[in-house]
Amino acid sequence: QVQLVESGGGSVEAGKSLRLSCTVSGSGRGGSMAWFRQSLQPERGAVAALYTSLTTRGAGTYYADSVKGRFTISKDNAKNTMYLQMNSLKPEDTGTYYCAAEGPYYHDTDVPMAPDFGARGQGTQVTVSS
Repeated sequence: QVQLVESGGGSVEAGKSLRLSCTVSGSGRGGSMAWFRQSLQPERGAVAALYTSLTTRGAGTYYADSVKGRFTISKDNAKNTMYLQMNSLKPEDTGTYYCAAEGPYYHDTDVPMAPDFGARGQGTQVTVSS
């Protein structure tokens, strides 16, 4: 069973940056990983995701339109950790961010959705003030 623990949240002013971390432990079946946000202004699906693409047969990266150009998702396999670098933060980015793992392959036109994933963490709070 895989366990996911998020860290790095906090309270910042608009325009500042935060880096979230998601540490993975235990045995799992791998698969796609993603960041989701729970907030009063929820995203339709993932904020960002790393997946295996059914379109290109290679690695794929997904970003919600609201974070493109500002957020960067990455993974350090040696540290079993996934990151979400969040720059130019806006008040509408406020929410509880949680990571998810054991997701499926996706086509590049797909939007990763929370029920697709077999494991998730508890979340870390991000608050952005104007």
